[in-house]
Formats: sequence, C-alpha cells, structure tokens
Amino acid sequence: MSSTRPIRALIRGLDALTVLNLKNGVTVSEVAQEIDLPRTTTYRILETLCHAGYAYRSESDDRYRLTLMVRGLSDGFDDEAWITQIAKPYIYELCREVVWPVAIATLSGSNMLVRETTDHQSPLAVERYGPGFRISMLGSAAGMVYLAFCESNQRDALLDMLTRSKHPADQAIRNRDQLIQTLKETRERGYAINVRPRRVSDETSFSVPIVADDRLMASLTVRFSSTALPQATAIERFVPRMRRTADQIGAEFARQRAQYTNGQVQLRRA
Repeated sequence: MSSTRPIRALIRGLDALTVLNLKNGVTVSEVAQEIDLPRTTTYRILETLCHAGYAYRSESDDRYRLTLMVRGLSDGFDDEAWITQIAKPYIYELCREVVWPVAIATLSGSNMLVRETTDHQSPLAVERYGPGFRISMLGSAAGMVYLAFCESNQRDALLDMLTRSKHPADQAIRNRDQLIQTLKETRERGYAINVRPRRVSDETSFSVPIVADDRLMASLTVRFSSTALPQATAIERFVPRMRRTADQIGAEFARQRAQYTNGQVQLRRA
C-alpha cells in the first residue's frame, strides 16, 4: 500500500522553523536561501509562524526569531524517548536472533517504564506487553540492572523511595544490606537475572544496561520460559548478543546527539 502523500507546505514550514532554531535571528532572504524557496513564499511561511505564535519579527533589525512557545514542542520528548526511537530497529533485530521477546525500559519514578517491546512479533511471547507497561524496580531484571549501574547518589535516593513502596515485589528493600550486596554482584556480573513464578512455567528475564557517553540510559531485557532453556545455556546464548545490542544503541545515541549538537554550534557560529 502506498504511503500518504506528504503536505509540502507543512514540510516547508518545519524547514523554516529548523533554520530559526539554529540561528539567532534571520532575515527572509537568509531563510529562503537555506530552504531553497522563493523569497515571497518564505515570507508567507515566516509570517504564518508569527501568526501562530512560534516566531516574531524584531522591529529593530527586521529579523525573525523564535518565541518561548516553541519550547512546548519538546516538553514530551526527552533523552529517554530519543534513545527509545534509536533502539527500536536494534531490539527488533535482536528479537529475530533470539526469537524470545525483547524490551527496553527506562526509569520512571520508582518504577521501570517499558518504552518499546517486540512482544507482538515474538512467536514465543506467552504474555504480551506493550509500551507504557510499568514494572516494579526490585521485582524485575530491568529494575535491578538499573539500580546496579546507576550512580550511587541516585541509587540511594531510589532505595529510600522504595522503602515506602507497597508493591509486594519491592519488599526486598526490608533487607537493605542483602539487596546492596545483590546489586554489587549484578554489577560485577554485568547483567541482572529475575525469575518470575507463573502457573504453567516460570519466566526468566535477563537485563543489561544501555550506556551512552558514560551515562546510564535504559535497560535491555530478554524474557523466556524457564523450562525452555537451562539458565546456563540461556546466559551463553543471549547475554553476549544483548551486550552487543546495548553497545550499538548507546554508540548510536551518542553519535546522533554529538552530530545534532555540533550542527547547532556550527550554524550558530555561521
């Protein structure tokens, strides 16, 4: 099925908005040259952005600049959303290799928030979860690996928050010394393991951290039936592939972020 025909006027407006975002004040001619449009067309686009409240024309130098209203466009898009977008093709590739469902989760309060899963494409997924599903911190491999690899001050704050959690899986916080020892072992091992009891067959999860520019971003998890594979075999088969995928996601995130930042700096200096 053919894709929907794009609205050219909207694309041109977004191109103009991008130019305004990268430069501190531009004339109609400068924008027209950047987006390769006639000056009259560019003028109409810029005046439309002004009418909508996203830009204004300064009377002192006749240049167009952005208003604070533009900041609202990015309120719902943070690094976690960005890394999820980057991670999507990588986790689907991993799912094709291991067949079992793969997910990426980020910290959300004192829980882990599933950002993307391959559950609907994995033929071996018994229970199918989707983006937006929340899982407990201490009752999941994703949460445990996050706690193991986050900075110590963040870990302490999260553990303090978990002391007030009423979730049954978070009751491990009652033995804080043992929990800290488990987190230390998880960090040394490089991945977390969680076994969730189920009526038919227990479910085992492995999680590894996704790190970009020395910053912990998310957890990458593979779930499988405990009766399908011995744990040692699963570790040998899954963990190296998970680490490779996590490294690829982290490297691509860092690359795109640096490219975007450098592009902004160069255009601002121009």
